[in-house]
Amino acid sequence: MSNPIVLKNVRIVDPSRNLDEVGTIITKNGVILAAGSAAQNQGTPDGAVVRDCTGLVATPGLVDARVHIGEPGGEHRETIASASRAAAAGGVTSIIIMPDTDPVIDDIALVEFVKKTARDTAAVKVYPAAAITKHLAGEEMTEIGLLMQAGAVAFTDAHSSVHDTQVLRRIMTYAREFGAVVCCETRDKYLGANGVMHEGLFASWLGLSGIPREAELIPLERDLRIAELTRGRYHAAMISVPQSVEAIELARSRGAKVTSGISINNLALNENDIGEYRTFFKLYPPLRPEDDRVAMVDALARGAIDIIVSSHDPQDVDTKRLPFGEAADGAVGLETMLAAALRLHHGGQVSLMRLIDAMSTRPAEIFGLDAGTLKPGAAADITLIDLDEPWLVAKDMLLSRSKNTPFEDARFSGRAVATYVSGKLVHAV
Repeated sequence: MSNPIVLKNVRIVDPSRNLDEVGTIITKNGVILAAGSAAQNQGTPDGAVVRDCTGLVATPGLVDARVHIGEPGGEHRETIASASRAAAAGGVTSIIIMPDTDPVIDDIALVEFVKKTARDTAAVKVYPAAAITKHLAGEEMTEIGLLMQAGAVAFTDAHSSVHDTQVLRRIMTYAREFGAVVCCETRDKYLGANGVMHEGLFASWLGLSGIPREAELIPLERDLRIAELTRGRYHAAMISVPQSVEAIELARSRGAKVTSGISINNLALNENDIGEYRTFFKLYPPLRPEDDRVAMVDALARGAIDIIVSSHDPQDVDTKRLPFGEAADGAVGLETMLAAALRLHHGGQVSLMRLIDAMSTRPAEIFGLDAGTLKPGAAADITLIDLDEPWLVAKDMLLSRSKNTPFEDARFSGRAVATYVSGKLVHAV
């Protein structure tokens, strides 16, 4: 067990208590004893490691609810261990990993494998998401109840959509009985079949096939209707256009149990960043026009979008150093999610409280994790942030096994300078 920790003179931002004040955090035996201004008068436990945090911000450890890895089957791209180190470096203390591995995480044995490997090798807390259909094929439902009992915290076919509405209805109905969250990326396999970026003038100028907004919106609206019909819990994993926000708000107004997430890439970047066919910006959802990005930032700020995810999706050099239309989608993001999000804070677009809520408290609430709060008795998962520290993203500094970051050479202000998991220091700058 780690020594007690005392973080003094630190600005504490804890959305779970709507708390933003300078105070002290005290941990012991891996849990929070006290966190707030009143804790300054509670003394110091024997053997405590005391740190003066003047000028720093302490938040609940960040929670990244959409992380793709390569283990099992693609360890050259990412392992649970390497992803966890990257997470710790980015201030992320809990990750939910997607089931699109080889083999697919669609049975109890694979859930147990992830949990055991995480226990043995991970620097942060790792939670498996299980597939909702066997082999991600969209046809036969998995054993959601047993998978949940084994430790799966969410159910998703990762990048695949369930196109059969009757299958999705059965899944949503069955999942409802267990209170399970069904998470879907919505992509119409016909409208977006050959597209490689957002459909518009810029795609035409580059001579690339486009993906219209409707490729996201049409299957989303279908899913929302099924969520209403079944009264199940539905999470729109990564939306990217304002029309999707409107559809979700309408469904909520009708009583649907719907939450939503957005990739940090769609908040911090736009289609112009693709430039001259830069494949590290080939993502899904695709980067949208600036007007869409601004609208999504506004939706996040007012709480219409619940959470931010990194959409960490490591790809090796062979799948990215190709012509744009042939390159794989995806980018690593665990180490840059926080810094990219802080751009929105520094720009006055989103409050720090809302950002931390979207990257910690809210995802923990949605997926039922012991995380996202600094309340006494909670796990001592803490991210210590210097809001103003300047730094430059260099590929050789990334701890992920893959280096496909769209933020290479980006200059950021703000980063995690220390990350604690259950009171243990797992990363420090």
